[in-house]
Amino acid sequence: MSSSSSRILVGSAPDSWGVWFPDDPGQTPYTRFLDEVAASGYEWIELGPFGYLPTDPKQLADELAARNLKLSAGTVFEHLHQDDSWDSVWKQIEDVAKLTAAVGGKHVVVIPEMWRDPSTGAVLEDRVLTPAQWKEKTHGMNELGKAMFEKYGVRAQFHPHADSHVDTEENVYRFLDGTDGEFVNLCLDTGHISYCGGDNIAIIERAPERIGYLHLKQVDPVVRAQVEAEDLPFGEAVKLGAMTEPPLGIPDMPTLLEAIERLGIDVFAIVEQDMYPCAIDAPLPIAQRTQRYLGSCGVAAVRFS
Repeated sequence: MSSSSSRILVGSAPDSWGVWFPDDPGQTPYTRFLDEVAASGYEWIELGPFGYLPTDPKQLADELAARNLKLSAGTVFEHLHQDDSWDSVWKQIEDVAKLTAAVGGKHVVVIPEMWRDPSTGAVLEDRVLTPAQWKEKTHGMNELGKAMFEKYGVRAQFHPHADSHVDTEENVYRFLDGTDGEFVNLCLDTGHISYCGGDNIAIIERAPERIGYLHLKQVDPVVRAQVEAEDLPFGEAVKLGAMTEPPLGIPDMPTLLEAIERLGIDVFAIVEQDMYPCAIDAPLPIAQRTQRYLGSCGVAAVRFS
């Protein structure tokens, strides 16, 4: 397939409106998020934390249709390396996958739970998995991806994340080597990879067949250096402005989008700029500028509908 047949479908997510929790009085109300994401020129969105958007499929479908919005994916967290974790993870998957599929979404982004609390920095478990735990996580994800596809028709896209056990470029490769691309692929979050010192382009070139989904995000190199020097937790880093609007950070977006275009695939690229907590009027102008910027990068495959 030639690069000219590639489509990079760009959207946004509740995360770019400072939404981290299903219910938080300091967050943007979901109706305002939907209004503003549509006003920013996006048509594709994610569910965000389960329960933030309506969980009744008809109500959600009506809310989306009223604003010409469509759903690309839901999001869940996993801790499959822990003993007896399957039932609790699958319960979340069932809720999210069922709703995602009911309103036309084809993906569920699966994020590893963090080994330290993002807000307090409290260490919850060892930051390094044992070989046995790695096997539990990768085997569990294979089973999870197979089950959610067979039951709900949604694809598992695994999202490496700061302060989790799948964080660095090396750990991304270890995860990919232990999982089956038939049922589990990569949600490449460009910000988290850069935040953890990785090279997004190297991952794309080493594992092109495993790129199943994208989160577009940039990192402020100055804040990242402070995080590394002081071993700050992710929540503290976000408050310091670790994630910044393009083109102010790394990685370079035109270079990255061109590398994806060369793969010749159709892929969602959802803008995520972690902004929790944020003033309620802050997200809209950033989202509008980001949408314009991404459209100006000169990459023909970039589409907003």
